[in-house]
Amino acid sequence: MTSTADILDAHPAEAQVCGLVLHQFGGVASFAGSISTVRCDEDNVVLKRRLGEPGEGRVLVVDGGGSARVALLGEMVAGLAAANGWAGLVVNGCVRDSRALRRLGVGIKALGTNPRPSGKAGAGEADVPVEFGGITFRPGAMLYSDDDGVVVLENG
Repeated sequence: MTSTADILDAHPAEAQVCGLVLHQFGGVASFAGSISTVRCDEDNVVLKRRLGEPGEGRVLVVDGGGSARVALLGEMVAGLAAANGWAGLVVNGCVRDSRALRRLGVGIKALGTNPRPSGKAGAGEADVPVEFGGITFRPGAMLYSDDDGVVVLENG
């Protein structure tokens, strides 16, 4: 995969850089793919449903509103992503089971960890533009992630 620094160097005017400090949790440190999105606030039903679908090498960008009160995904939900061919997840929120996440064959970036599970009311929406870290993540745009950060190109 091309590094985020190289993407930014090649597309300085078009590339957007996520301004959040996101930490690596998955077993794959560098990943890239077309963006799919989920917006959910402390509830992971829509997220789990989406990860149960074929990922086809896409990256799921999850806007959890930056909440540190609950984890939006853990080993079981992230395992769905790995099993269904998702390249990675970028989570504006927390994860849990961090030790187990490192053993999964999927990239995962998130704000941090919290052992408390999320709610299960089913609130949320999929495939809508989501905004955090100073950029808008639109379904279909290309996302590149590595140890240096997250970069998005609208026209891949």
